[in-house]
Amino acid sequence: MANFLSLTVVFKAGNLNYGESTANIIGLKRLSFKGKSYSYISRQALRYDIVRIMNEEFGMPLTPVGNDGKVVQFEANATIREYPEIDLFGYMKTSGEGTRGKIRKAIVRLSDAISLEPWNNDIDYGNNMGLAVRGENLDNMIFQTEIHRSFYTYTLTIDLDKVGVDTNDNITLERDNRIERVKKLLDAIKILYRDIKGRREDLSPVFIIGGVYNSGNPFFYNKIELVFGGDSIKIKHEPINEILDRNFNNQTIKDHTYLGYLNGIFSNINEINNLEENRKLPIEEFFDTLKNNLTNVYN
Repeated sequence: MANFLSLTVVFKAGNLNYGESTANIIGLKRLSFKGKSYSYISRQALRYDIVRIMNEEFGMPLTPVGNDGKVVQFEANATIREYPEIDLFGYMKTSGEGTRGKIRKAIVRLSDAISLEPWNNDIDYGNNMGLAVRGENLDNMIFQTEIHRSFYTYTLTIDLDKVGVDTNDNITLERDNRIERVKKLLDAIKILYRDIKGRREDLSPVFIIGGVYNSGNPFFYNKIELVFGGDSIKIKHEPINEILDRNFNNQTIKDHTYLGYLNGIFSNINEINNLEENRKLPIEEFFDTLKNNLTNVYN
């Protein structure tokens, strides 16, 4: 039976990913939906920061890179045994002109992180006056930067059975190594942050839902919406409750799902009532529970 870990995360941050600049305007990466604009963080940017955190905070070695005369890529002799990065996020390695390369698909799949609140054309005005006044006849450069502070959501899915297994190089890691790699990935998500334009933004979860399933479907992807009213912020509970009651392979989604939340952010966690109360946990306990469940997967 296949095992997949699927998580849908909500966090709060601002001004996280920029695209091309036009004249003196620095534009956010945005997409349109229901006639409105929403800022987003690309999955490539999320991957970069997850790998960076695993390296800087938990000592995971970065995979060496080189080139085959055409493109930058991972070194051909790098294997998943030494480098968890290519174990989790895959690789493509070529070894010469006209030679069929080795490809290993990512077993950790990420969506873009999309804002849950529309961008309302907020723009920051800036200049370099602090430097211009230090000399004579120096121009004061004016620039404008699109800004957006919002809740964001993204989904991550891991094919647990393929962690530590690479048929290209006939490698199968020991059980403890496989568990440790998934735990470090979960730890990186728990404390994720991003450095951008002189700021450090916290991307750690304020709400997270998911679990270990025998289907790779990202059940809660694109299902998170927020409702604002007065001083309260609510998570739209109806679609979540309906998904929790769905059945697949003679199992119910709620029987494999946990919910983690940060107190004081959302006022209606109790309305997600198709999930038993002992499965609604503080963020730290949520991650501890998932880690403990890994021992049942890699038995």
